[in-house]
Amino acid sequence: MTSHLTTHILNATSGSPAAGVAVRLLGPDGEELARGRTDDDGRLGLGADALERGHYSLVFDTGAYFAGQDVESFYPWVTVAFTVADRPHYHVPLLLSPFAYSTYRGS
Repeated sequence: MTSHLTTHILNATSGSPAAGVAVRLLGPDGEELARGRTDDDGRLGLGADALERGHYSLVFDTGAYFAGQDVESFYPWVTVAFTVADRPHYHVPLLLSPFAYSTYRGS
């Protein structure tokens, strides 16, 4: 993926990529800049070739993902806020289960 921003979602319960999860990228003012769905490997590139400095959010539609698998879950969506500074690429992964999640700044 050549996007300035990428994500990868792993379903920690099944140990497999979370395919088909809807993801939205929100800009510093809360405006939706891009949207897409993770591929079969749980990956997605979003946004422009470069993002301006500022605070952004990724909103993952986790409730719909688990509902589509007939799995009860606690979080209807997960919002991950992060800051774009001067890196050439930002990777924001999500490790997901029905009742917990974690994230980190990837490479």
